[in-house]
Amino acid sequence: MLQDDNKTMLNTHSPIPLYRQLADLLTARIRAGEYATGSRLPSEHQMAAALGIGRPTVRQATDLLLRKGLLIRRRGSGTYVCTPQQEVDLFSLEGTSAAFQKKGIQINSQIVAPVRLGPRAPGSDNPFAGRQAYFFSRLTQAEETPVLIENIFLDPILFAGIERIDLAGRSLAAIADEHFYLRPSSGRQRFSIGYADKKRARLLRVAPAAPLLKVQRLLHFAQSENGVFAELWCRTDHYVFAQTLGGSAYV
Repeated sequence: MLQDDNKTMLNTHSPIPLYRQLADLLTARIRAGEYATGSRLPSEHQMAAALGIGRPTVRQATDLLLRKGLLIRRRGSGTYVCTPQQEVDLFSLEGTSAAFQKKGIQINSQIVAPVRLGPRAPGSDNPFAGRQAYFFSRLTQAEETPVLIENIFLDPILFAGIERIDLAGRSLAAIADEHFYLRPSSGRQRFSIGYADKKRARLLRVAPAAPLLKVQRLLHFAQSENGVFAELWCRTDHYVFAQTLGGSAYV
């Protein structure tokens, strides 16, 4: 329960809005274990009275933490602390598989479109547009929950013969290193919000048009630039995807 002396923890003269200050206070208490996973927060009325602020301010703060996935609101019952989301460094050099495994998360990668060589449609962000490239698509599930789809395009010279390699359940980073002696020298990533079309919604088990994290990743190699282009579609309701600065990314 928030006590009256917590009024001093909210600064009405600060340029930081009161609801943000309260959200930070609640976040700190959740992370410190003062509000344990599954516990119910004080009601909006109780928090407003204890802190000397209005209920709309309390509602703004809890709404912010709901969007961040720290809280869940149960109709007719109250607001509860969620199980903390695990953070996965999806964009590290070691690749998608290693990123999950470092967190002790069991994953399963399923090929949903097998490797094929062919021309790519022109007029897109894809650097292979209008020319030949290998393409395949895979779905990654973590603890039996689908979390991301990867559409991957590969340089046909650097990765010649990859169609003869079994990619199921294997890291592309490891395959590139072991079979083609390739490690990325640099890369670039672009982040945006995308929306699930019917196919992605079915594979990821989300509603059609549900918002997804969209990542476009381009990798360069010493042997050739633009060796790999990947488009990732990620659910963010189960895992927080992070990026470690200072290193290239792989898939």
